[in-house]
Amino acid sequence: MKKIIYIAVLFCLCYNCEDVVDINLNEAEPRLVIEASINWLKNTAGNEQSIKLSLSAPFFNETTPPANSANIQISDTNSNIFNFIEYGNTGIYINNTFIPVIDETYTLTINYAGDLYTATETLKSVPSIDFIEQNNEGGFTGEDIELKVFYTDPANEENYYFFEFISDVPVIPTLEVYNDEFTNGNQIFGFYTEEDLESGDEVTIRNYGVSERFYEFMYVLLQQGSAEGSGPFETQPATVRGNCTNESNPDNYPFGYFRLSEVDEVVYTIE
Repeated sequence: MKKIIYIAVLFCLCYNCEDVVDINLNEAEPRLVIEASINWLKNTAGNEQSIKLSLSAPFFNETTPPANSANIQISDTNSNIFNFIEYGNTGIYINNTFIPVIDETYTLTINYAGDLYTATETLKSVPSIDFIEQNNEGGFTGEDIELKVFYTDPANEENYYFFEFISDVPVIPTLEVYNDEFTNGNQIFGFYTEEDLESGDEVTIRNYGVSERFYEFMYVLLQQGSAEGSGPFETQPATVRGNCTNESNPDNYPFGYFRLSEVDEVVYTIE
């Protein structure tokens, strides 16, 4: 009997026995997902903008269905109305007449599937990126490449920032949020590191000026999605709500956020 057991164990080790595990996940009714990021890149007109609408999908779905045939518009306090028209059946809605104004308040209105969704937000400014420092001896091993992206925070006002780092390394973008609670009026930096970066790689760095509410939204979202947070199959402590509401049926709330930002962008080549 012992010999038979030993042979069975050896067979499994040699031929890499695997059990297929079917995971049954609860599926909820699809919700509208609103990706309404109005970005005004410095030194551009900022008139070309887009909004993406999709529907939430089960965890193992490889794609998410677009939300088609919605009516979308953004209005400002000067009675300007900017209509967004869907491009084909992509769920991407486009406008090329938008007028960005710093500290202007804008209202987003979406009519979709019989429901009315709204959100209000202010377009926030951002300082220019001053310079970038590269350290080739970072991380625990002393071999990782680190970047510090310096900018000067305006004095005597509260400011909030959202950094996005996109590199040639095939990983998802790195996102970070900062505030100036302890650095008001000083030169400060956003931080980025990626162990697989090499000389010659390019990193697209974007700094967005954002509102306090968006800062708090992203801070909680990033905390829940971090390595220290729960795993992909664990229940999140709470649903992170954005600033978009369903006026017709509040219980059928959407996911996503309506944000307006001035943006500074630098494409940096690793030395």
